[in-house]
Amino acid sequence: MKRGWIVASGLFLALFVFIIWQSWSLPFLDELGPGPGFFPIWLAGIGAVLSVLLMIETARGPADPPDETLVPPRDAMFRIAAVVVLLSMAAFCLEWLGWRITATAFVLLLLPALGARSPLAILPVAAIAGFGVFHVFYYWLKVPLPIGTFGI
Repeated sequence: MKRGWIVASGLFLALFVFIIWQSWSLPFLDELGPGPGFFPIWLAGIGAVLSVLLMIETARGPADPPDETLVPPRDAMFRIAAVVVLLSMAAFCLEWLGWRITATAFVLLLLPALGARSPLAILPVAAIAGFGVFHVFYYWLKVPLPIGTFGI
């Protein structure tokens, strides 16, 4: 596992260096402020630094225990499957149902699958995720989000 972490960190480092190289041809600043190269360069730079730190930390850490298994416990497998299935369903239904219904249903189903049990917490979070986020992005920030066939 230790070698796998180091290899994965090295691959991410290579990816971030490639992104910096490709973004370097974009203007860093323009007349309005940050240009199209500003955020990719900074984010890839931060990612590269974190990749190097992860490689160093992993290399200096203790060796792996021999009995370590890669398969997560049964309850973790359920949560992983729930997230994948719900994300797939949300992606499939987004254009048809619109943001508000899809995001509300997604959060209403996801939070209990991840272990949340209080309806007093789940219901407001789902309403804010569906309707509150839509209102902020659609009306205040003028970002077009899918309305859906029902107009909700």
